[in-house]
Amino acid sequence: MNTENLLEIRNLKKYFDAGRPALFSRQMKYVHAVDDVSFNLQRSEVIALVGESGCGKSTLSLLLMGLEEPTEGSILFEGRDITHLKESQRKEVRRKIQMVFQDPYESLNPTQTIEEIINEPLLVHGIAKDKKERDGRVTKAMEDAGLKPAEVYLKRFPHELSGGQRQRVVIAAALVLEPEILLADEPVSMLDVSIRAEIINLLAELRITRQIAVIFITHDLGSVGFFADRVAVMYLGRIVEIGAMLEVLEKPQHPYTKALLSVIPVPNPRLRRERIILQGETPNPIDVPSGCRFHPRCPVAMPACKDSDPPFSVLSETHSAACLLLVK
Repeated sequence: MNTENLLEIRNLKKYFDAGRPALFSRQMKYVHAVDDVSFNLQRSEVIALVGESGCGKSTLSLLLMGLEEPTEGSILFEGRDITHLKESQRKEVRRKIQMVFQDPYESLNPTQTIEEIINEPLLVHGIAKDKKERDGRVTKAMEDAGLKPAEVYLKRFPHELSGGQRQRVVIAAALVLEPEILLADEPVSMLDVSIRAEIINLLAELRITRQIAVIFITHDLGSVGFFADRVAVMYLGRIVEIGAMLEVLEKPQHPYTKALLSVIPVPNPRLRRERIILQGETPNPIDVPSGCRFHPRCPVAMPACKDSDPPFSVLSETHSAACLLLVK
């Protein structure tokens, strides 16, 4: 393993049992939620995981947290295989990999004070058994998350806070364990536009001050353009394109990436792209199309696309010439 890589995902798959298509059928059907995903995450790096709803982004984050068991593939953290750990071993890893969930309204216990919510991870993991040390950690996590001064919020309950403040509490509860990786699952989708920028700026600042690597899951490619180092575009369980953020924004190779970028609002009319409106619905993840799984909706699909499904790195190279000519 490369010493710079904090996390390595290799050929990761997650299939959910969908039962038999008919009463007496012997064939089992499966939902291909995550299907052969591979990428690396370096220390203090930010990767934006982008795709429309149902493409497998959140399932991938649950696999990395150990909340779902992979069907195939491997996950290496700091050179250690954490794919199939016992619960006692998993607890140790979760101190270093924390998650910020999408909905701050549902992820906080309404019966606990903010102090109790942020203090709970320390108690669960048996860290800082001295109360004074715990209080110091809680205060620092809250202030790093933008809840200043911490004393104002400690005794409040979640219903007494705004949506942005609640999301900061969720971030503080993750920071209190001093993790090395933060999995942010659409952390701004439930917030007002003005608050979204504050939370994204906060994560960008934490990446520098705490040297935390971030996997930022979103369906909005435009919101993380200045924040992420790399972007991975998912479609129907697979990563179809991955690369440096600026390269993908300026020279997207895959037709699906081009379509996502074309609908991002741009204030300057001279810089706007021609909109690419994809036809039809996303295919059923139980009955994945043959060949390239994007070909039923692809505006530049060729007959060969129905038969071959190369890896995303090869797909970008083989499709780029044809797609650049036809999509532009």
